[in-house]
Amino acid sequence: MKALVTGASRGIGEQYATVLARDYKCDLLLVSHGEAIKGVAEKIAAEYGVKADFIRMDLTEKDSAEALYAKTKEMGFEPDILVNNAGVFFFNPLTETDMERIEKMMLLHVVTVTKLTRLFGKDMCERGKGYILNMSSLSTWMAFPGIQVYNATKSYINNFTRSMWYEMKPYGVHLMTVTPGMVNTTLYGLPENLRTLAVKLGINTPTERLAKKAIRRMFRRRKKCMPGLVNHLFKPFLKHTPDWLVFAVMKRIAKYQK
Repeated sequence: MKALVTGASRGIGEQYATVLARDYKCDLLLVSHGEAIKGVAEKIAAEYGVKADFIRMDLTEKDSAEALYAKTKEMGFEPDILVNNAGVFFFNPLTETDMERIEKMMLLHVVTVTKLTRLFGKDMCERGKGYILNMSSLSTWMAFPGIQVYNATKSYINNFTRSMWYEMKPYGVHLMTVTPGMVNTTLYGLPENLRTLAVKLGINTPTERLAKKAIRRMFRRRKKCMPGLVNHLFKPFLKHTPDWLVFAVMKRIAKYQK
């Protein structure tokens, strides 16, 4: 099998690529805007004996999905698996956030994910098989200041993927959405000591554990994956968080705004 993984230069994306290569012997095409993507591809190819190519591309650009699709055609790479993992994060009041930053998040999480699902999904439907994994977030069930664009766009991904599951299932193509809570990456800007503590408490999920569980559930043709028992316990609470608690938490975590 062949897998295309976006945002694969580090964190969850790198672990998706590693698990697909190590445990399922997939040939890979890894996509990221950073220079590190070359080293990740070379390392995975050397360690697991698979083909691993890479494309350096900024998927926050408006027409990046079309450009990536065209590039895969030039390379003759037809993915059996598409992992839409690339994401960005900021924690800031909307009125104090640059418009460009807001637009990039919306383009990456909404426009690019939608277009890549459309472009590669159509090919998969024609072949009668394929898998698409889209990364959402536990925050899709919460309204919280500071991450207002993030949780809104992740909510879009969750609902979009669920709808597309029905559209593509008759053609043999399976879609799944992953809705993790906190994951042990640098995305949220937390210091290392707090990340380590959160892992010990079971609040922060290690990236490898998330990737292994998500891919295993994808191949079992499950519609969704929410790693971590704690997250399942939090989900009902997040939907009904009282206003006074939201304001109290806002004051405590304001120092992490970035």
